[in-house]
Parts: sequence; structure tokens; C-alpha cells
Amino acid sequence: MSEIEREAMEYDVVIVGAGPAGLSAAIRLKQIDPELQVVVLEKGSEVGAHILSGAVLDPTGLDQLIPDWKDKGAPITVPVRKDNFYLIGEGGQMRIPNWMMPPLMNNHGNYIVSMGNVCRWMAEQAEALGVEIFPGMSCSEVVYGEEGGVKGVVAGEFGKEADGTPGPAYEPGMELHGKYVMLAEGVRGSLTKEVLARFDLQKDSCPQKFGLGMKEIWEVDPEKHREGTVTHTMGWPLGSEAGGGSFIYHLENNQVYVGFVVHLNYKNPHLYPYMEFQRFKHHPMVAELLKGGKRIAYGARAISEGGWQSMPKAVAPGVAILGCGVGLVNVPRIKGNHNAMLSGIEAAEAAAAAIRDGRTGDELTAYDTYLREGPIAKDLKPVRNVKPLWSKFGIIGGVMLGGIDMWVANLTGWTPFGTMKHTKSDADATERAEKHKPIAYPKPDGTLSFDRLTNVSFSMTNHEESQPAHLTLKDADVPISVNLPEFAEPAQRYCPAGVYEVVEEDGKDARFVINFQNCVHCKTCDIKDPSQNIHWTVPQGGDGPNYPNM
Repeated sequence: MSEIEREAMEYDVVIVGAGPAGLSAAIRLKQIDPELQVVVLEKGSEVGAHILSGAVLDPTGLDQLIPDWKDKGAPITVPVRKDNFYLIGEGGQMRIPNWMMPPLMNNHGNYIVSMGNVCRWMAEQAEALGVEIFPGMSCSEVVYGEEGGVKGVVAGEFGKEADGTPGPAYEPGMELHGKYVMLAEGVRGSLTKEVLARFDLQKDSCPQKFGLGMKEIWEVDPEKHREGTVTHTMGWPLGSEAGGGSFIYHLENNQVYVGFVVHLNYKNPHLYPYMEFQRFKHHPMVAELLKGGKRIAYGARAISEGGWQSMPKAVAPGVAILGCGVGLVNVPRIKGNHNAMLSGIEAAEAAAAAIRDGRTGDELTAYDTYLREGPIAKDLKPVRNVKPLWSKFGIIGGVMLGGIDMWVANLTGWTPFGTMKHTKSDADATERAEKHKPIAYPKPDGTLSFDRLTNVSFSMTNHEESQPAHLTLKDADVPISVNLPEFAEPAQRYCPAGVYEVVEEDGKDARFVINFQNCVHCKTCDIKDPSQNIHWTVPQGGDGPNYPNM
């Protein structure tokens, strides 16, 4: 705990993060016992401001949490009417028949949604039950008790100068203590990362794997709009360079979500995920859809992709990790929101039972057991080999073998490949630049494709420039002395917001520049840096992107 003196507030449960997992936990706690004191702390300027997801929502989690969500006016109104799967090449595409897909890939009964708007609605339901929700409150520290367990968090620290010292308007924030703390920060949250390391919660699991998801919202010609249509593609432009694919979802009001995911275990440090996304939009099928339309929003977010074998232990004394902090995404389905909600519900059940029994600050083992034996396990176990098969055998072989594995699991409950392991982190997967050729990317045309900084302006990102940079280097020399000669400093390319630059001026040594003001909080740098030299933490509360309806 830091030496700064702070006031403390006591709650039964402190929840960090107002995403689907954190809000589900808050709602369920108050449903069980209206007298419980529950607080949710959200770093975004409002609930939903930092939420980015595809998203096709499987409503099973919400059905369990709020069965009458339709009557309560949930912004979930566009059912999936048509599913398309394509394998695409540079000039054409081949549709994969739906009957070839395992039943779990069927989107019948699911909905195209803005998860940002769903979370805003969930926050209203939580507040109606008496949950206290504080947006604009970054949680910058974990507070530990005398016996070493998690006791609370520090939230609301403002006014530091660029060098980290308190400025004239400095506010130290408060300590919020709970009988239990729930970390629902999403992928690679800074407090979650600390807790995982402090309690060695990943010792029995494979390394977590990640993807980078980039998304634009487009308004398209009404003649081309097909509300309720869901399209996924694999193949071009990634080819053999990297795994990944796209999603194109037609929601209401002539709007279309266009997204692209690049698996972060790619080897070639010259790969430029953002430009792969921009190039994808020039495929004839996509260009025809977008022609005459306009892009109205942009954002990016890391995605947990390790699946079943990468799930860490989700509890330690006083703390539970929810949702994407555990890594509950079903990779072939590209869905995790339903599991995030289920994790929040069960963490709430476990905490409420513990408090009812007079316990505090211990391990909520019932929650961790649920993750490994309940509905989430039934969702993730049958698809656990899809990601490692893709990584090992590439797009064609991996998809074919993954399909066979899923079909057999669906029919028999048994998988022919057992449980395949993830052997390397995504950072360790990066190979030296000399082993690969640089990739020439076409210049964005400003109509279908855009440069990074122009697109970042459509994320409404803002950071107070006088504060300390929330992106720090463990060793300031590494980017130029190690990453540049060995890996062509890939931070210049893997960041989807143009945060990192190598500046070379005549007669001067190269400099590594961090433009933290551009950061959209995707966490890719914390994941993919080959030297693991970049540490992402929270800026002051309210800063970052301000997504309207991602």
C-alpha cells in the first residue's frame, strides 16, 4: 500500500469495471440481498465509453440475470436473420455452406448489439436496485490487508504532474474496501495483471493468447443494407502471415459494423495489423457494400483467445477475477459476453453466500469451481483445440482439423486431439526482423481506407496531457537498443492508434516517442512487445476513448 494518506469507504463488495461481467455481478448481488452495499468503479467517462465488442450477443447470460429484459426495454432488438461464412482471396470469395458448420456456430436466437449501449442499460438496472456506480474513476492500486489478501482498491487519484509528483490540484483519491473485491477490467487489466502475478494464479494454465480486434461503424446505402445479416470471413489479406478474420454485422438504421481481428501470435514483426484491416475493406465484396457510405466511428481492443487451457485460477484471498480477465471467449463463435455475464452472476452468488455465512477476505472457491464445471466449461471445452490447431496448421489445415474436432466433440463429447497446449506467449512468438521480409501496404485512399491518426479521431479519444504517461517502459533504452535492431521496433506497427514512433532526425540518434494521448486502451503493446518492456496502466479517470455505441 502506498504511503499517501487517504480516506477509506467500506462496502460489502467492490467491483472494478462496468462491463457486462461487473454489472452482472452488481445486479445479482442486489437481487440476492438488497441490503448489501455494492459499488462499481468505471474508468471511462461514462458507462459504455470504453466498451468495444463485435457484437453478436448470445442472450443466455442475460436470460438468467434479467429474464424480462425485453419488457424492460433492453437495447437488444436486431435478431440475427442470416449467417454467412466466406473464405476470401484477393479478388473473390467462396461461401462455406452453413450445414458444414458445427451447430454451436449457428447464430439463430442471437442478436446484433452495441455492447456499450447494453452496458448503459444494465447500469440503469443496477442503479435502480441500489448499486452505486462511479464513472470517471480509474482504479490505480490494489490495497492489501495485513495478512496479504486483497482488501480494496485506490480510486479517483487526479492531478499528478507529468513527472508523477502531485500538482497544485492534486486529489489523492480514496481507498474503497470490500469484504470481497471483483476485478472486471476486461482483457489485460492492470490490477488483474498484478493480482495474477502476486498470487501466481497462472502457474497451472497455458500462456494466455490474444487477438487485436479493430472495428469501424459505417452508415451504408439503404439499398445495400440487410438488417440482421451476419458475415464472417477468413483468408485474404492475412494469408500465411497471420491468423484472423473479419466480421460484418448489419444492425438497424442502415448501420454496419465492420471489424477485423488479427491473432497476436504472428511471427513477422513487419506485419501491420491496422493496415491489414484497411486493405481488407478494398476486397470487392466489402468495397461494394461500403461504396457510397461513410465511416462514423472507430476503435480497437485486445481479445482473450487462449480459451479453456489458458484460464488462470480466478480467485485469491479477498478477490475474484471476472469475464475477459479470466479469458472466457469462445474463439470460433467470436463470443464472450454471455460467459462474462455468467461469470459475474456466479461470482455474486459465491460472494453473497460467503457474506451470509459471516466470511470475509477468503477465497471464493465456489466461483472458481463453477467456471471449471458449469455452463462456461460446457461452452469452452468442446472448442479448446480450435485456436492451437489454427496456430499450428494455418488457415486451411487448422480450420479443417478444428471443424472435425468440434463436430466430433458435438456428437460424442470427446475430442480426437485431447487438449492441445499453447506453448508460447504472443510476445515470444515474434521472430527477428531479419527472418522476414517487410510488407508493402497500399496508401489509404481516404474513402474506404484511412490513416491511423484520422481514424483515431473517430474514437473521440482524449487524455489530459499534463498527467504522467500511463504507458511506461521498464527500460527506456530497450526500444532503440534492442527492439529496433532485432525486431524493427514493431510497436510502430502493432499499435492501432499510432501511439509509438521511432523518430530519426539528421545527425541525431533515433528516438522512441510515446504519444499516449492517442491511446484507445486496447492493451496490445502490453501483450505483443517482444521484450515485454511496455507496461499499460490506467490514466486518470475519464480519459481515453469515448465510444458512443461500440
